[in-house]
Amino acid sequence: MPEFAIGETDFLLDGQPFRILSGALHYFRVHPDLWADRIDKARRMGLNTIETYVPWNAHAPEPGTFDLSGGLDLDRFLRLVAEAGMYAIVRPGPYICAEWDNGGLPAWLLRDPSVGVRRYEPKYLAAVREYLTRVYEVVAPHQIDRGGPVLLVQVENEYGAFGDDKRYLEALAEHTRASGITVPLTTVDQPTPEMLEAGSIDGVHRTASFGSGAEERLAILRAHQPTGPLMCSEFWNGWFDHWGAHHHTTSAADAAAGLDALLAAGASVNLYMFHGGTNFGLTNGANDKGVYQPLVTSYDYDAPLDEAGDPTPKYHAFRDVIARYHKVPDSVPPPARPAPTSEGPLRDPVRLLDAPAEWGTWEFHEELPVFDALTPMPRLALLRTTVTGDRPGVLAFGEVRDRATVFFDGERVGTLQRDHHERALALPRARGELLVLVEDQGRVDYGPRIGEAKGIIGGASLHGAPLTGWDVLPVDLDKVPSLRPTAATTVDGPVAGPVLLRADVDFAAPADLFLDTGEWGKGLAWFNGFPLGRYWRRGPQRTLYVPRPVVRAGANELVVLELDTMLDPAARFVPRPLLGHTEA
Repeated sequence: MPEFAIGETDFLLDGQPFRILSGALHYFRVHPDLWADRIDKARRMGLNTIETYVPWNAHAPEPGTFDLSGGLDLDRFLRLVAEAGMYAIVRPGPYICAEWDNGGLPAWLLRDPSVGVRRYEPKYLAAVREYLTRVYEVVAPHQIDRGGPVLLVQVENEYGAFGDDKRYLEALAEHTRASGITVPLTTVDQPTPEMLEAGSIDGVHRTASFGSGAEERLAILRAHQPTGPLMCSEFWNGWFDHWGAHHHTTSAADAAAGLDALLAAGASVNLYMFHGGTNFGLTNGANDKGVYQPLVTSYDYDAPLDEAGDPTPKYHAFRDVIARYHKVPDSVPPPARPAPTSEGPLRDPVRLLDAPAEWGTWEFHEELPVFDALTPMPRLALLRTTVTGDRPGVLAFGEVRDRATVFFDGERVGTLQRDHHERALALPRARGELLVLVEDQGRVDYGPRIGEAKGIIGGASLHGAPLTGWDVLPVDLDKVPSLRPTAATTVDGPVAGPVLLRADVDFAAPADLFLDTGEWGKGLAWFNGFPLGRYWRRGPQRTLYVPRPVVRAGANELVVLELDTMLDPAARFVPRPLLGHTEA
């Protein structure tokens, strides 16, 4: 069997120096029927390795579960990497960041406040060991010394930016070895002396993450990793977007120059990202460094391969750089072609407030619970109570995480948004039914707020007195796309949510599509039952990507849950992605 090892100055493959030319490709952000296509395009750019995170919360949405089906079939993904003649790097966390919901940590794990987060704490470690055991049952047979593609396995992820618990890191490394992982182990940290010191342990190879200044940053890494190969295991060749900001792009020429500097220095590299993919469904994370900033649905990342899997100028610039140092394949992928266009009216409204019991099951709580206290944990919930009093007043919440729309006797009063630090509004009347629709817009994926609860935090009050006696309805979003009105109904003019709408759209053949949401408000969309993700008029993202494998020749069904107001109730598919304005 082949042997992969860390030498004095190089990675060694069967005793010979080997440079890792890797690209990040997250299987969980790409439709599984497109994995082989994306892997092949990485090979044709000149890469020899595919790197992926493993998202704990996607594989284990509830305690005691571990899903390896469909788009979570890690075994199949690694087999496809091997069939393409490429190698693999696996980064199972347990924390991955990745701009992914909760940084990959399951929300259920942190319901118990005594459970530690990313530290040596018995309850947390017990759950982590159970998770890693399941991951390594898949990964171990795919190691290179067993005839598979896996060269490296990473321990934790940029831990020096979070903590310095060496005992925790050592426990992860020990369990990784005990689970049958024999290939070299790595850590990654941003190349500052403080982070490299805090996030690494002896016996595990240190690597760095950065997007520029290769010479200086590699020198810092070398000071902390005196022997062995230098590796930038996250070369940031693009960036992510959040709602309400601009679409981030980076110069292809500048990124290619940065890659050239890395290769000229003899370093190995992993491009973050080679192909970003999409935060399908409700999987986007968020940042909060004083202002809450949820991430958009697209994870295009301005990567060499765009969200739809087409090569960009950065793809060709990177390929030209790699060709100066290593042989690259002769053929390149074809350029992008315009996507098919179509449109159809949205119709058959089903309004949440007309019959909430069709959307979920009411349950009574004397005190207003956080989302994390509910099972299953919702992403959207309707709260109901009756207000009695002798005068209008101010409704206040302890904290809104992350968006609350308030209705009084069925009329919309206003919306409170976490990113605006809003938590109170005036009620127009003294008596009536109070309804609050609360949305989790994505859990923080980086920093000290990882693992925080969602929903209404700290309860509600009116006139400064606590409001108690709440009916709570967690919206069953798996059930929602199948809801239909009692009779077919057309829609004329703008529509106010929360409302479910659907449209039929025809296409001649399966193809990648781009759904234009520019005249819609805020909500979710499904295409033939596949969850495309969130849209929001706030931008910058305007189109939702529809992957080719979910599109049928002939009739297709689009379902939209509009939570705000829709100016033009029509489904329109456009030729190109519209990801928003850039700083330039």
